[in-house]
Amino acid sequence: MARRPLPRILSTGGAQLARSRELARTAVDNAADVLHPLIVVTRGLRRLAGAARRTWSKTPKDRRGPLLFLVASVLLVVVTVPYGPLLAAVALMAVAAWQGRDRTPRQPEGPDASRVQRLASLYEALVPYFSAAEDPEPLYSHGGAWEKAFPAHEFDDSGRIRHLVVRYPAYFTDGEPESRTRIERLLAAKAGRGREYLFTWDEESNQLTVTALAPLPTGIAAQRFVTAPGETVLGFTDPGEVQRTLPLTCGEERRDVPPVVWRTGPRSTEPHLLALGQPGSGTSTLLRSVALQALQHGDVVIADGGSTGEYACLVGRDGVLAVECGLSGVLASLEWAATETERRLIAVGRARQAGQPPPKDTRRPLWLLLDRPATFTHLAAAEGRTNPQDLLQVPLRHGRAVGVTVVVAEQLDNAEALSDAVRRHTHARVVLGAATAQQIEAVLGAPPHTTPPAAVPAGRGYARLGTKAVHRLQVPATPDPYDDTVSDAWRQAVLDLLPPRTTPADGQTVPEGAAAGTGASLVKPS
Repeated sequence: MARRPLPRILSTGGAQLARSRELARTAVDNAADVLHPLIVVTRGLRRLAGAARRTWSKTPKDRRGPLLFLVASVLLVVVTVPYGPLLAAVALMAVAAWQGRDRTPRQPEGPDASRVQRLASLYEALVPYFSAAEDPEPLYSHGGAWEKAFPAHEFDDSGRIRHLVVRYPAYFTDGEPESRTRIERLLAAKAGRGREYLFTWDEESNQLTVTALAPLPTGIAAQRFVTAPGETVLGFTDPGEVQRTLPLTCGEERRDVPPVVWRTGPRSTEPHLLALGQPGSGTSTLLRSVALQALQHGDVVIADGGSTGEYACLVGRDGVLAVECGLSGVLASLEWAATETERRLIAVGRARQAGQPPPKDTRRPLWLLLDRPATFTHLAAAEGRTNPQDLLQVPLRHGRAVGVTVVVAEQLDNAEALSDAVRRHTHARVVLGAATAQQIEAVLGAPPHTTPPAAVPAGRGYARLGTKAVHRLQVPATPDPYDDTVSDAWRQAVLDLLPPRTTPADGQTVPEGAAAGTGASLVKPS
């Protein structure tokens, strides 16, 4: 069948529409050029009228009469003088044109001498990596022009590079991690140390974009986050990294901050968390933040291997089943947790076989928080007792189906003391504090997308949930409220989030400071 031609209005309508738009745009540009003097004079008259109005409003009432008389006298003289009105109109237009001029300061074209020198030195440093003797028209050569290699660049107020686009030849091995690492280290050193840089490689266009990242906010204290049940805020990251923001209070300011949200529950792909860091990096702060969020909808068991009283504020609180600092208490708590996990599995299985919903006592989340479990492993080996980490196998393997979540925090130096079950089943990973790129990659399973800084504040690091992207992370400030060395506002924020004290069986209320110095609380029976 022969194909019928399109109607003329459809085949030529797009071209006519584009031509009409071009004619209209040209007419507007020409009209703006022709009417530019009139626009300037009108703007000047408006400014003069505004100045006259402000002068009249500032003049006291007893002086307005003489002012009007003076203006009338000047107008009378202008009218009586030959060619007075014409000269006055010309003078008014000249003053209006002068007042209506564009007062925006002109930006200097191109970078100044110091910035040109910085770009030239950076170009020369890249020559050995982006040049080849066989290249007939090299993009990088000693003494060459950096303008072609750096098509876009921006500087901050201190004169350091903030944004840079680097072109490189097609024969550069940008698919090899070693080659990329060498270039990233060089650019980070030449662009300015002490900052974090984001490197975006575009292999198709042979371009590398370097962006200096702003530091993450460190003044966000612990607070109630707008999250659904089963969602835990680990910290905050860069804008654009996640498709969500949370309304937060930072001092007296309200703003939206992008969070790193960890989801737990039966449908979670990363139901357990492992946090590693150097001493003082903020792993205990992360566990306190997780505990305060978990207590909103579940129960918590805490094993403190540091024995420094970091979790004394949680002793005796509603929902806190145990806070153990000794080996015997930890073993008893973890044995109960393994038995509780098995009990829940059996109850849920029977309910499903009977076609009924799971029992209510199996749907309340149970959190097992272990801080530095390698300490208990060492003590158990010295006393010939069971390794506490072996008791985590059942909660780690089967806890997701019955609402049991395990969170382990350990120091990087003791990471080898973690059991295979902990390493295998903790798919959500966090690295806090100063760490090399190799250490971060070994923990997270992927290299960081930014250059790790040499000095980092407490709670600063990287997070990766399962096989997703690596995010920069800043944990909210959640200090020990009994520590007098931290800010009073941050300590009060933690105290406001703590649940009330547990009421004993005799009906008496436990005093607020009664459990502050205790080391453990008994495990609630199942």
